[in-house]
Amino acid sequence: MKRPELRGLYAITDSQLTPPESMLVQVKNALDGGARMIQYRDKGSDSPLRRSQAADLVRLCHLAGVPLIINDDVDLALTVAADGVHLGRDDPQLKSCRERLGPKAIIGVSCYNDFDRALQAQHDGADYIAFGRFFVSNTKPNAVQADIRLLQRARRELNIPAVAIGGITPENGAALVAAGADMLAVIHALFGQPDIHEACQHFARLFVVTGESST
Repeated sequence: MKRPELRGLYAITDSQLTPPESMLVQVKNALDGGARMIQYRDKGSDSPLRRSQAADLVRLCHLAGVPLIINDDVDLALTVAADGVHLGRDDPQLKSCRERLGPKAIIGVSCYNDFDRALQAQHDGADYIAFGRFFVSNTKPNAVQADIRLLQRARRELNIPAVAIGGITPENGAALVAAGADMLAVIHALFGQPDIHEACQHFARLFVVTGESST
């Protein structure tokens, strides 16, 4: 698959909101609605189920021309030929992941509210960094608070895309995109909604409007 531009809606699955019996349908609705990257995030299921789900998601995403990223698990990413991984503070080092996954893999790094961590991630070869949480999050209610000025600084000082995450909705996401977020990572405001396709379209419009206003 051609390496995509990392801009737009970044949809993240959740074992509660996207259970196995409905995950593929829900993710397809997100893709049809305009999601530009999908992350498979499941901290609790057994290994065979995670392999099966991840493999199905890779096929589905590639049919749509959208990358599938695996949260935390480099072994799983290799097994199912996913497009990359997303790494947190306690996950393997970026350099070792790059050695295993190769130069074409998309590797993202959580930087929370720490701009120095973002600078280091860029230096080490990350393809994108993520700041957050910016708002109250259902998934991680105790996560550190990030300031919107991190995105403004990222626009000035970084050469890789910046992702915003944490409690983001179509109503509060516009300010993050205007400040410098290249992607909005969303869980509940997509997969917790009655119409996933429509919810994705609301997010996708934030990027269309921003792009048109800057030309």
